[in-house]
Amino acid sequence: MSEQRTPHSPGPRAWLGLLVVLGPVLLVSMDGSILYLAMPRVTRDLAPTADQALWILDVYGFAVGSLLIAFGTIGDRYGRLKLLMSGATVFGLASAGSAFAPNAELLIASRALMGVAGATLLPSTLAVLSELFGDPRRRGQAIGIFAAAFAAGFAIGPVAGGILLERYWWGSVFLINLPVIALFLIFAPALLREVRTTRPGRIDPFSVVASAAGLLGVVYGLKSAAAQGISLLPALVGLGGAVLLALFVRRQRHIDHPLMDFTLFRDRVFTVAIITGLLPLAAWSAAAYLSGVYLQSVLGLAVLEAALLALPGAAVLTATCVITPLVVDRIGKRPTLLVCHFSIAAGLLLLLPATTTGGIGWYIASTSIAGIGYGISFSVVADTAVGAVPAERAGSAGAIAETSNEIGNALGIALIGSLAALLFRLQGPGLAPTLDETLDLPGLTAPMAGDAKSAFVSGMHVAVVAAGLLHAALGLLTLRRLPRAASERKAAAPESEGAVDLTLPS
Repeated sequence: MSEQRTPHSPGPRAWLGLLVVLGPVLLVSMDGSILYLAMPRVTRDLAPTADQALWILDVYGFAVGSLLIAFGTIGDRYGRLKLLMSGATVFGLASAGSAFAPNAELLIASRALMGVAGATLLPSTLAVLSELFGDPRRRGQAIGIFAAAFAAGFAIGPVAGGILLERYWWGSVFLINLPVIALFLIFAPALLREVRTTRPGRIDPFSVVASAAGLLGVVYGLKSAAAQGISLLPALVGLGGAVLLALFVRRQRHIDHPLMDFTLFRDRVFTVAIITGLLPLAAWSAAAYLSGVYLQSVLGLAVLEAALLALPGAAVLTATCVITPLVVDRIGKRPTLLVCHFSIAAGLLLLLPATTTGGIGWYIASTSIAGIGYGISFSVVADTAVGAVPAERAGSAGAIAETSNEIGNALGIALIGSLAALLFRLQGPGLAPTLDETLDLPGLTAPMAGDAKSAFVSGMHVAVVAAGLLHAALGLLTLRRLPRAASERKAAAPESEGAVDLTLPS
């Protein structure tokens, strides 16, 4: 069955369907950050090695990011609702397995399975919106709400984890997934319709394996090199991943039914929007990680206090996601993307006045100003990706957008955060590689603790300046490379079969 978009006002079924799909979206993004505060409890109960602890945190994001493209296209060709139902079921079972894992090995395996299931949910839920909302304006509003839920999940994950850990054991952070998944499985079949391409073609197994293994290998190699320095095994894994991705790209250009449609990148608006999905998530994850350490280890705030201070920025981010489609409809994508990048740059630089003795107000101002840009990024990227293609290709286009988000989130801490860690090792007292390890040393004197905190704050400042300059540069690129008006945008698009027109209706 193939549905075509028709410009009509969505009825109650569309809005109820949106409400139902928001549950899995919120869970998938929350589970990327909800373990940040639970790891001390996990470490105490399961006693993982240092490498196992990193894999407990990272394997979920690796699995989601590396499989989004594959599952986006599989859903397009074999049915999104079918994939959603299967993925939600596996996500629920894997969540239960994670909650009751008796050792680190099984927790890593369960988290990996959660990531695989999460990769089935994100592109399909985004694509379902193109069937529920035929009118482009209403679809833009729905995608803005979708983006707000996805962004809010990242932001409130640590807060939810902190609240649960006040009363329950660490496995409770996974059990909260089960009632949401149960409600989705009950109501989704009644509210959502199956949509697939008319002639799906065959899935190319090599493309699926190459895209997943290539992304996983490159991300693993980059994260290992940034965090621990260059060593033989991670370097070989990263190089192998890069080779697989090169072969994947080459193959997509020569097969009849490519897994990823690279002709979408001929449109400059689409290309800049996808970059906008990558870089802001890298900045967000690195800034959230570094500022979380700053609030707790430098200023001495309790875990829950630090988490609650993130709520103003999360509120701004979420609200911006919702209103961005309305703003884009009025002023266009180009000015909106300019606001996105320059507000993130300004927000990051507001962390520069933070010191070892105070900076809570600067932190709140920073997350609030940058939250405007982060919200625009989530909303514009998703709307651009889905609006650029016919309804039957929305899953694979949405997967490109979500992949840029996930890869940006995975690389942010590794690359930008590792810059701060490097400066800490160079400027700190040299007693331990991180601030927390230094502060936990027995017999640490007050002057040494002060030096360690000062070194961390200096490293944080350099990291946010680097991220801020990258966003300022991307803002200048947007100013120079994107056309000013819809007519110029049409003229800039290639006059070929693969070209797309991203002009929003007036």
